[in-house]
Amino acid sequence: MREVLPQLLKWWEAGETVGMGTVIATFQSAPRPPGASMLVGPDASAVGSVSGGCVEGSVYESAQEVAGTGEPVLHRYGVSDDDAFAVGLTCGGILDVYIERVNRDTFPELPEIAADIAAGRPVAVATVVEHPDRARMGRRMVIRPSDVVTSGERSLGSARVDAAVRDDALGMLATGHSGTLSYGPSGERRGEGMRVFVWAFAPPPRMIVFGAIDFAAELARVGGFLGYRVTVCDARPVFATASRFPEADEVVVEWPHHYLAGELQGGRIDGRTVVAVLTHDPKFDVPLLEVALRVPEIGYVGAMGSRRTHEDRMTKLREAGLDEKELARLSSPIGLDLGARTPEETAISIAAEIIASRCGGTGQRLRATQGTIHPAARPLTG
Repeated sequence: MREVLPQLLKWWEAGETVGMGTVIATFQSAPRPPGASMLVGPDASAVGSVSGGCVEGSVYESAQEVAGTGEPVLHRYGVSDDDAFAVGLTCGGILDVYIERVNRDTFPELPEIAADIAAGRPVAVATVVEHPDRARMGRRMVIRPSDVVTSGERSLGSARVDAAVRDDALGMLATGHSGTLSYGPSGERRGEGMRVFVWAFAPPPRMIVFGAIDFAAELARVGGFLGYRVTVCDARPVFATASRFPEADEVVVEWPHHYLAGELQGGRIDGRTVVAVLTHDPKFDVPLLEVALRVPEIGYVGAMGSRRTHEDRMTKLREAGLDEKELARLSSPIGLDLGARTPEETAISIAAEIIASRCGGTGQRLRATQGTIHPAARPLTG
């Protein structure tokens, strides 16, 4: 929903009714992740995508119908269906799409949720998308780390299910992953029959790039493109300037290891955080890596340098007391073997390794692999 939220909010504020289809679950090689949404507006325009073009036509028609009737529906599209080719899902995979009517009556919480997202405050939205009692479908609950909105008819149906969904949604919010939860009709954790989709709107993950060099400028640009909030940090004020790093969200002048230690102490680092050490200067990177590699919560730690630099660095880190398990967390030399030479190519190499680490990819050419092309993303845990 995040990518279509600005237009959705405009229609909501104008008092219009919108049909919205959302991917709530994917299987095998589905092209779009859970949470991807498509709107059909009051002017019959389409905004967003649920399948990269595969099933948009069918979802468009259903969204128009649901906007009129107000009756939500849950459709499954996939290669196992007899009409898969008819709806256009020829790329493989299966996806469940929940289609609902959205207006001021059905989604009164939308402006507050939009404000949370804009301010970078974590918020989750849980919606009942399947239940034996169709009257339960579409019930919604907003979950924040500090509170939960469940008043009267806005409850998902009972205190038991509200509590279960809140606990599970908070866990999803911590990792920033949206998905579907299954329960019994009355909220039994080991039951079946009730499915709840959770949009988890966590603040953007962080990429902290140490070393104010030309490679850092290109990595900041690529990191921003991938959705990271990018910080560039260097102890040298003459190099660490906003004008040299226009794509970074912030530029910090501080000794790298002091800055990272402060961010850890302040609770501003989590399992989605990426640390890229591009200084390849032992007086900067060895103390910094001592801090980074001893914290398993950091999702990815990579360091630039030649193989000789890497070996010298590893020796110094062992002398500093790091054990082999801690050292094994270091991606060095940083990046995948793409044959990169320029700063731009090197940034792509580093970004490719980060993506592979996050999603469990091998870094091989797809033509040399078998099985699903789009594996489920998994949170970085180090």
